[in-house]
Amino acid sequence: MINNIFQTDKTVFSCEVFPPKRNDDIYGIFKTLDEIQACHPDFISVTYGAGGGTSKKTATIAAYIQNICETEALAHLTSVAMDEPFLRSIVKELNAKGVHNVLALRGDQPRDMSDEDFANRRFKHASDIIPIIRDAADTDICIAAACYPEQHPQSASLEEDLHFLKLKADAGVNFFITQMFFDNPKFLRFREQARAHGIQTPISAGIMPITSAKQIGTSVQLSGSSVPAKLSNLLAKYGDHPEDMRKAGIEYANEQIQALIAEQVDGIHLYTMNKSDVVQEIYGQLRR
Repeated sequence: MINNIFQTDKTVFSCEVFPPKRNDDIYGIFKTLDEIQACHPDFISVTYGAGGGTSKKTATIAAYIQNICETEALAHLTSVAMDEPFLRSIVKELNAKGVHNVLALRGDQPRDMSDEDFANRRFKHASDIIPIIRDAADTDICIAAACYPEQHPQSASLEEDLHFLKLKADAGVNFFITQMFFDNPKFLRFREQARAHGIQTPISAGIMPITSAKQIGTSVQLSGSSVPAKLSNLLAKYGDHPEDMRKAGIEYANEQIQALIAEQVDGIHLYTMNKSDVVQEIYGQLRR
């Protein structure tokens, strides 16, 4: 399981994919995974649609990663629209497919969920589902959770974020993955604050290579991540030149990663946007 990898004296490298919206595109993601697996990441995570819209695809893709790619799979579980029986059934389905690593998330309010239903949802926080996941598992299970170096968009303060992070750690989370960020000093400050709060759980740094100007607008809107001047300047310089922007974005991500490794980061988690070529370029430069 993934928690064992974090016990080794090395930087853990991983990446994330998401299920296709169309059922007939499932073989496309299998091809992408074959290409990513050739880079030998330590694990690959697969996202989950709120309300269970892609839950079957998540389990299928996670099983492909685990059993065909022979790479540890991390299946996301987004609880915002779940009840407990459904959550338990998904954990058992994943276990039956040989998947024993999950990322416990609350998730955002689905578009088709009313404000009233969201306010009255069964699980208020990701920490609420961690004990249930562990209890529902047929065997040992590794549980990851998310964290936010620059404060969750709906949180009152970073202090509140750290309070909930400690709850997750105390509930038995094996490692954390951060939301994407583009400013390493903010991550390092967050890591220091987490350790000061008694959180010794490994923290993997979430890195998204920005390969188009459009991508940064969407990413920042969803994550609340700040954009440092250096990245803003790259966008201004290369935003209208796709190939140059792609090259500059990958170079920026590589510089981030190399600097984080020098700071002895526990892990690097790439948000790939299902672009295996970007993963191949970044991993290739890391091995030079």
